[in-house]
Amino acid sequence: MQRKPSGAAAFPVVVLSALLACLSLLPQNLSQDLLFLSACAALPEGGAAALRALVTQAEAKKPADEPAPAQTSPALPDALTDTPADIRAWMRAEKEKEPSQRKDGDIREQTFGKKSSTESFRGLLIRNQTDDVRPDYDTLWEAGVPLSIDKSEPAVLIFHTHTTEGYELLDRDWYAADTSSRTSDTSRNVARVGSAIAEELERAGFRTLHDMTVHDEAYSGAYDRSRKTVESYLRQYPNLSVVLDVHRDAIQENNGTKIKPVVTVDGKKAAQIMIISGAEGGKAVDFPNWRQNLRFALRLQDALETQAPGLTRPLFFCHRKYNMDMTPCSLLVEFGSEANTLEEAVYAGRLFGRALARLLEQHIQ
Repeated sequence: MQRKPSGAAAFPVVVLSALLACLSLLPQNLSQDLLFLSACAALPEGGAAALRALVTQAEAKKPADEPAPAQTSPALPDALTDTPADIRAWMRAEKEKEPSQRKDGDIREQTFGKKSSTESFRGLLIRNQTDDVRPDYDTLWEAGVPLSIDKSEPAVLIFHTHTTEGYELLDRDWYAADTSSRTSDTSRNVARVGSAIAEELERAGFRTLHDMTVHDEAYSGAYDRSRKTVESYLRQYPNLSVVLDVHRDAIQENNGTKIKPVVTVDGKKAAQIMIISGAEGGKAVDFPNWRQNLRFALRLQDALETQAPGLTRPLFFCHRKYNMDMTPCSLLVEFGSEANTLEEAVYAGRLFGRALARLLEQHIQ
């Protein structure tokens, strides 16, 4: 008996191509899903599988350097000092595990201030780690910030070179042996802090891009990989003004004690924030715009300290580039350390976002 051709073979390829062309024109949301489901429902037996195969091939052919789509975290509570519900739930679950955990070392709180600085300007503390650069802070301050913001376009890019940097969940004076300081879960690592910053900026009317690409699955080469990510955004959004690489620090004494940079703001603990601004010199070459970055860093530090005195550690000025050469307002910012809690870091992120928004408001076109 002669077999009839299968549905996949009988279904004209030109029709599949036409369906895919329509699919590509729709937003990547419910409308696209409905079209896909409708197309599959109309196909003969085997046709749906053929369509899925073509969709998979089309997805695989997307350019590798396209910016990653925006990702979201749970909405922040309206009150600045309130803890997001998911973080509260994780804290409760971690508390239940506490009796079975084994202490591995101590955690000591510290508020970094004048003793960890080398110089100051207008009340702003600075830790100058260079041997040969003495910035003219008066001139830099008077020059202002090289910003001109158009609120109709994305103004800020937040990304993470060391995306997997994580935090403690419980506020206590010890850390457990089975606790990892790194996680690829972007709701629990520094990407969550970036989301808090982005949400505060968006609430203030500033369009913000937040990239959560994990660049440190292999630690070596992370800065090269994050540079490619930033380059892809700058090609798509050439007028991006502020580019922030959000990290957390790791501070540990010889005896294993971890240091937790913390300050109390409105009755709630926040992770202290450290702004890093680089300078040309040593291994940091081809970095002509470093003074523009420092101008921005000084004004941002001032905005943060005006909002919450003690929120920042001394501005760290060093012979490092860390991809800060890519725009005139590129900075690396560290939120606490591995010994801080996620709650403290997210709170610091919200405070940072509000202070940055006030600074940007002064530079709208």
